[in-house]
Amino acid sequence: MAASSAKRRHKVRRRADMSLLGGIRPPIAVLSALLLSLAGITALGFGRAGEESVPKAVMTSQQHFAEDGAVAMRASIDESAADLARTAGLFNAGDPAQPDAVVDKIGSVYQKWVGTAVVEISSGKMLAARGENVPVAAIDTAKLSEKDGLSPRMVRLANGETRLLSLQLLSWKGRPQQLLIASSSLRFPGISLGKFRSIAVIDSTGRILSSDGIPESEQVLTEDQRTGVERSKKQLSAFAKVAAKRAKEHPLKANDPGEGGYLGVSGSLRGDTSQGDRAIAGYAALTGPEPGKGTVATSLGLTVVAMVDVAEDPTRVTDPLFGLLAAGALLLIGALAVGVLLGTVQRPLLRLFLESRRLTRDDLTRPVSVPRFGEAARIGQALERLRRQLLGERTDAEGAGGPKSGRRGRIGARALLAVSGILLLVWSAPMLLLLNRADATAVVPEQITNDQRERTDTLSDRVRRSLNEGHADLVSVAGLLGERTSPEDMTKVLDRTRSDHSRYRSLYVRTGDGKIVAQSGESPRLPEDKKSENKDGHPFADPLTVLNDSGTEPVIASYAELPGRDGSTVIGEFRIDFINSLLKRPGLGEIRVVDAERRVLGGNTGYLAFEKLPSARLTELAAGTSQKTGISARAGGIVYRDGGGVQVAGAAPFVGGGAAKSLNWMVVSWQPAAGLAIPEYSLQNRTVLAGLLGITAAAACLGWLHIIVVRPLREVAKQAEALADGDRRTVLYPRHHDEVGAISRSLELLRQQVLEQRKRDGAGATAPAAVRAPAGRN
Repeated sequence: MAASSAKRRHKVRRRADMSLLGGIRPPIAVLSALLLSLAGITALGFGRAGEESVPKAVMTSQQHFAEDGAVAMRASIDESAADLARTAGLFNAGDPAQPDAVVDKIGSVYQKWVGTAVVEISSGKMLAARGENVPVAAIDTAKLSEKDGLSPRMVRLANGETRLLSLQLLSWKGRPQQLLIASSSLRFPGISLGKFRSIAVIDSTGRILSSDGIPESEQVLTEDQRTGVERSKKQLSAFAKVAAKRAKEHPLKANDPGEGGYLGVSGSLRGDTSQGDRAIAGYAALTGPEPGKGTVATSLGLTVVAMVDVAEDPTRVTDPLFGLLAAGALLLIGALAVGVLLGTVQRPLLRLFLESRRLTRDDLTRPVSVPRFGEAARIGQALERLRRQLLGERTDAEGAGGPKSGRRGRIGARALLAVSGILLLVWSAPMLLLLNRADATAVVPEQITNDQRERTDTLSDRVRRSLNEGHADLVSVAGLLGERTSPEDMTKVLDRTRSDHSRYRSLYVRTGDGKIVAQSGESPRLPEDKKSENKDGHPFADPLTVLNDSGTEPVIASYAELPGRDGSTVIGEFRIDFINSLLKRPGLGEIRVVDAERRVLGGNTGYLAFEKLPSARLTELAAGTSQKTGISARAGGIVYRDGGGVQVAGAAPFVGGGAAKSLNWMVVSWQPAAGLAIPEYSLQNRTVLAGLLGITAAAACLGWLHIIVVRPLREVAKQAEALADGDRRTVLYPRHHDEVGAISRSLELLRQQVLEQRKRDGAGATAPAAVRAPAGRN
C-alpha cells in the first residue's frame, strides 16, 4: 500500500512539474501588452485627427455630388431612349402617320431633345425635322441592320459640342421604312451647382464632352477673373484625365470600404492651391441601377466630374500634446493596476504553489509563509495546519471545542480585481464620456452646408422631373388612343406602357361619367362611380394630385384627356415605392418629400404617411424655404445646434414648370454632424474608441483572470480549510493545469500523507500491546 501511494505521489509530482499553460501569468501579461499598445495608439493617433486642411467630409461630399450627377445623367439618357422607343412603338402599332405629325407630336409631348428628324432609310431623304440641325451624315444607314445598329451614339459637331443621337425605326406595311432620330445635348438635367462649382461629363479618354459652371473668358470683365477662368479650365482638364483613368478600375477596388451606396466607380481628388483655395473634385462613372445590369447610358463609357474651390484651414484642430498626456496617464494607471495584480494576486499565488510542493516532498521543517490577503491567506493557513498535523502536533481543529479554521483574509481576490478594474476605469470612463466632446465646439465647414442644400435641390428637381415624365407618358398614350380604339387595344397600350415604366401601380381609361373601360395593373383607387369634379369634366382639378389625405399610403395620380372622347381620360397612379427609390442617396441622411401643408408623403427611411416633420425646426425651415424670394422660392440650408447635438439640414421646393408644379411639394433632408468626417468629431470618435478599447481590455483580461484563476482559487480555499479541519474523505481534483491546479494536486497528496500517517500511527499503537501480553503471563 505504501509503495502504491508513493507511486501515485510521484505521478502527481511529474504532472505538477509540467510546463504551465494558462494560469495567472497570461492574463496579466496580455493586459500589460494591450495597455502598452493602447498607449502607443493614443500617443500617435490623436494628433492626426485634424491634420488635413480640407476635412475628409468635404472630400466625400464632392464624391456624392458627382454620384448625384452621374445618376441624373444616366436616368436622363435612359429615360430619353425609353421614351423614344415607346413613342416609336406606339406609332408603329397604329395607322401610318406623316413624318411631320410624328416630330410635331414628339415635340409637343417631350421638350428634352434639341432636334428631331425623320429620314427615309432607303433613299436617305430627310422627310421632316424640328429644332436644330440633326447630324444625319454621321449615321451610316447601311449598318442599321447590324447588331447594335440602333444603339445611341455620340457625335462631335464642328463647334466642338457633342450630341447624343437616339435612333428608332418607324415601320408600316406598304411604306418605306423610316428612321426616327432625336438629338440631345449632354447637359445635366436639374443639377444645382450653387456658387464656385463646375461640373463636366467626360468620355473614356478624359476628353470633356460638356461642362457647366465655368464661364467663358469673354464673359468675365477683369484680368484676374480671366486668369481664374483659365486656371479652372486647366484644373478641370487635369481632373478629367485622372478620373477617366480611375473610372476603368473595378468598383470594389476603387471605392474605400464603408463608402458604399454607389454601385459604380467613384471617388474624390485633390488639386492645386490658389490664393488659399484648394481645388477638389468628385468623380463617378455612369453605372446601372442594379448590380451587374447595364443600360443604354452605361454603354457610352461616360464619367461625371464635379469640381469646387474650398478655402483651406491651415490651423490644426488637435494638439498632439493631448495624445501624449493621455498616453502617459494610461501608462501610470496601467502600471499601478498591473502592479496591484502582480503584488497581491500573482506573487502570493506563486508562493503558495512553491510552499505546497515543498510540503509534498516531506520538507516540513520550516513554517509555511502565509500571504496576508484573501484566499491565498486562507490556503496558506490551511497548509500550515496540515504541516503541523504531519509533524504530529495537535492543532486547534483537533481540539474538543476549538475553532474549525484559522483567521480568514478579509480582502478577497475578487476585491483586488475590482481595484485594478476601477483604476483602469479612471482612465477609460472620462475618455468614453467626458473628454473632447465635439457638440459644443464642432465647426461644420460651410461647404458641407452648401452641399446639403444643393444636393437636396438636385433631388427635389429629380422627383419633379420624374413626375413630369410620368404625366408626359400619359399625354403621349392619350394622343394615340383615338376615337376608334377598342377597349382591348387600349388595354394592350396600357400594358405596354406599364411594362416599359415601373413608376405606375395602375393605369386605366375612365369615361366622363366615371366608368372604367380599360385597365392595367392593380385596382384603381379612384372610386369608379365618382363623377368628374371640375367644370371641365376632368376627374380631378390638377393634372397631378394626391387623391387622399389619410391612410397608410398616399395615392398620387395623374391624368391626360383623350381627344375626341367626350371627357374620357387616361389615369395613372404612381407607386410610392418609385418615388421613395429616387430618394435613396448616400450622404444626405434622412430625406422626406412633404406637401404644401408639411405632411410627409415619401422618404428614404421609415416614416408614417401624412405625419409631420420630426422637429419644429425642420418645419420652420420648410416653411421659410417655401417663401418666394424674387421670381420663385430657393433652396435653403442651415446648421442647428441644440440639446440633441449638431444637425445639418436642407430644404428645396419644386421649382420649374410641368404638371408637378401645381403640387407645391418640397424635399427636406437632415443628418447629424456627428456622422460626418469633421476633425472635431473625428477627435471625439478616436477618444471614445480609446475609452472603449481600455474598458474592453480591462474587462476581457480581468474577466479571464476571474474565470480561470479567482473562481477555482476560492473553491480550493474552501477545500483546503475543510481538509485542515479534518475532512479526509473528499478527494481534491484540479480544474486546470495551472498554479491553482498544482496547489489542488499538492493538497490531495497532503491528504493522502495524513491518511497514511494515521494508519501508521494506529498500527504502531496496537503492535506493542500484542507483544507484551505473553511476557506478562510468564
